[in-house]
Amino acid sequence: MQAQLSRIGISVMRSVFALTLLGLAAIACAEAEPEPLPETPSAELRYSKKKIEVLGHEMAYIEAGSGRPIVFLHGNPTSSYLWRNVIPHLEGLGRCLAPDLIGMGDSDKLPPNGEDGRDGRYRFVEHRRFLDAFLTAVGADEDVLLVIHDWGSALGFDWARRHPDRVRGIAYMEAFIQPLTLSDMGFFGGLGFRAMRSGMGEWLILDRNLFVEQILPGSVLRGLSKAEMTYYRAPYTEPGEDRRATLTWPREVPFDGQPADTHKVIADYAAWLPTTTHLPKLWFDVSEGILIRGSRRDFARSLPAQTIVQVDGRHFVQDDSPDEIGAALANWTKELP
Repeated sequence: MQAQLSRIGISVMRSVFALTLLGLAAIACAEAEPEPLPETPSAELRYSKKKIEVLGHEMAYIEAGSGRPIVFLHGNPTSSYLWRNVIPHLEGLGRCLAPDLIGMGDSDKLPPNGEDGRDGRYRFVEHRRFLDAFLTAVGADEDVLLVIHDWGSALGFDWARRHPDRVRGIAYMEAFIQPLTLSDMGFFGGLGFRAMRSGMGEWLILDRNLFVEQILPGSVLRGLSKAEMTYYRAPYTEPGEDRRATLTWPREVPFDGQPADTHKVIADYAAWLPTTTHLPKLWFDVSEGILIRGSRRDFARSLPAQTIVQVDGRHFVQDDSPDEIGAALANWTKELP
């Protein structure tokens, strides 16, 4: 009897895991095997990283060019490496800075401060503290052009709302532009997020590294090369707490108002954006994106002082259409006051 229950338990777990993978695949919009594009973007790192002390920890960043700051902000589970093929288009137009968010890329990991890991590390509010301090430390907190994606978009929009007189423009793609509901993710997507926000999340992410191994390559139309995967895996090769940031982020998505503090941040800047009639914006409308569609796409289209450029790709569109993004960014930047 005990053996039979064990077999049933294993069968149930396998079924839940299979459904979870389907949900995560839905999140990634991986409806088919990636089709190789005629030209594959370079996997080369291109830039050496610098480090600077921020709030008692070191943050890594890329710096190229000179002049007024152009700040590139990545999301989960990537790093400044995401922008490697976009930044070259902007080097001659300003001081390009692309940080690795704390706990990600080559930036320091934060030490645990709670017994079960649910201790506040890598929550949005903590990333905001580190980003604020980073921008001040590198002297990039005035006359800033923000280029933002994924959770970097929430950080960037929030920073701009709090410092509207310090921002000269915002370029965004696959962004958290309004609060979400779990139903926005669809049935399987919702199932995947529920799993990551439950106790199963530790196994899926801290043990299996699912965000890097499955969601990331599945969210690029062409897939990713072995060399690119090596770079993206590098910060998370050790199972366990080194991967904590990539688990905290999906738990921060404010579905149906929770977590309340993150929901308020996004709701506040979503209310602010339609009032930004004098703030130039560039929206990259991604062909197979997941964050800006339906009513959120209508909202994005309605924003004032905005240029819209359509690009092919999935969520990590910088790995699908970097040159198209870079060229459009450069042309738009040249027209800014």
